[in-house]
Amino acid sequence: MSSIAHAEVDIDIEGLDGIAQDNVETYLAAIAPEERDGSYRFIARVEQDVRKALQAVGFYKPKITTRMDGDATLEVKVDPGKPVRLAQVDVVFSGEAGMDDDFHALKADGPQPGEILNHGDYESLKSQIQSLAVKKGYFDGRFTQTRLEVSPTRQQAFIRLHFASGKRYHFGAIRYQGSQIQLQRLDTLRGFSPGAPYQVSALGEFNQALANTGWFSSALVQADMEEAEDTEVPIKVTLTPEARNKFETGVGYSTDIGPRLKFNWRKPWYNSRGHSITTSLAISEPEQTLTSTYKVPLEDVSREYYQVQLGLQNTEQRDTSSLEVSTSISRHWLYDTGWQRSVSLRWLYEDYTQGQDEDSVSVVLPGINFTRTRARGGLMPHWGDKQSITLEAADPIWLSDISLVRLQGRSAWIRSLNKNHRGLLRVDGGALISEEFSEAPPSLRFFAGGDNSIRGYGYETVSPVDDSGQLSGARYMLTGTLEYQYRLGGNWWWALFADGGDAWTHNLSWKRAAGTGIRWSSPVGPIRLDVARGFDNDDDDFRIHLTLGPEL
Repeated sequence: MSSIAHAEVDIDIEGLDGIAQDNVETYLAAIAPEERDGSYRFIARVEQDVRKALQAVGFYKPKITTRMDGDATLEVKVDPGKPVRLAQVDVVFSGEAGMDDDFHALKADGPQPGEILNHGDYESLKSQIQSLAVKKGYFDGRFTQTRLEVSPTRQQAFIRLHFASGKRYHFGAIRYQGSQIQLQRLDTLRGFSPGAPYQVSALGEFNQALANTGWFSSALVQADMEEAEDTEVPIKVTLTPEARNKFETGVGYSTDIGPRLKFNWRKPWYNSRGHSITTSLAISEPEQTLTSTYKVPLEDVSREYYQVQLGLQNTEQRDTSSLEVSTSISRHWLYDTGWQRSVSLRWLYEDYTQGQDEDSVSVVLPGINFTRTRARGGLMPHWGDKQSITLEAADPIWLSDISLVRLQGRSAWIRSLNKNHRGLLRVDGGALISEEFSEAPPSLRFFAGGDNSIRGYGYETVSPVDDSGQLSGARYMLTGTLEYQYRLGGNWWWALFADGGDAWTHNLSWKRAAGTGIRWSSPVGPIRLDVARGFDNDDDDFRIHLTLGPEL
């Protein structure tokens, strides 16, 4: 039994279930409140709508009785009777679509003989055939027969859909308008060639690839049907160049480094070959960083490129005082699996004081990195993961002051259970192998603690100490996070988490912390406010952590 409540008269329906009940309720919900007055006209309308709803799902001979129960309820008892079943489904594709597996897959997934007639399934199959024809370039396709015959007395129905596709169209010439980038560069972004069978998804992918370059403020890829000849469709690509200079300023805050000012200057396209330049300045009390990056796309524009980077960073943080100058060149590959590989050669000069260690060092670091990030669900994904590992090495053989091998990795996972429960697991680790550890610069040593490490501890305060009690940095680091989040409502979440780990040189001393917090999925990304406490010292106090940015 189901009941639909309205301002005047309720309608109680008995005798139905499943799709029949759902469809009847949908039909009756369309009756306006002012018509639900208990009149004979209203009752006749209900009976008529019930019959229409049942016919739509294959019940053509229902028995319907109605009775007003007082002035407030109309009782509707329904015996749907035997359903009409499909005796024959005659779906035929002529023309080139007759040899197209996608059309035959539609037929296989559509209504089949012996099934209960559903008018919606019949209309859906017609619509899907037409839609597929447009997507795959059967622009001359048309139905020669569309018939649904029903024999209620025999409880049988007959479907006849004959579709004449004609010839499939092919991609014609590619015509660009408005591009400031060499056309041969743009051609590498195409996943199709002139003469290939038309596929609308290929145009969408090309459009997205053009937008992802950052070279254009707008990109529109479309078939020019007015210029089609025979079965060839020219492709029109209309482009608007991005501004040559783009400036961005911002203010940020985290409890790790406090307030931070940001300034970015980007040249999305420096020349017609699509080279780009990005210069970034970030200023906070403990760190000031200036970097400039020159990117050179290679033949496969979207997947392979060189990158040259210059950097300058000054750090005054607790027991660390450091001035870094660096330059690097790297080669990048993006694979179909989502993995990105890069090989690099980095020169680093660092003048530093770390606890009692004071020195300046120059190292040349060839390295390799593998990383992959996957996410679904926008800025605060309901599903995602990130894997990253980097290996670098220095040796006097290639003009470094010291010899070392450095390995660092991260694995982070986000998974959800329906829309209200979300989990985060994150593990970070690293190792610095060197017989000259005291000469290794602070930027290559390991520290733990802070907003994105072990909450409940200060930023980079988890580290061995030297004889004077000052932080010295560590050879090894391992931290982990386990977090559960529950949606409070809308874009607000409550979080409960446990963090742990250590940064050590000789003896591992596992630090433990736990806490709770609030998450807001803001338009610019997740904002996280946490309260956490360490459990390793009696004088450990609660710490507040405020961060903005992705969790992966």
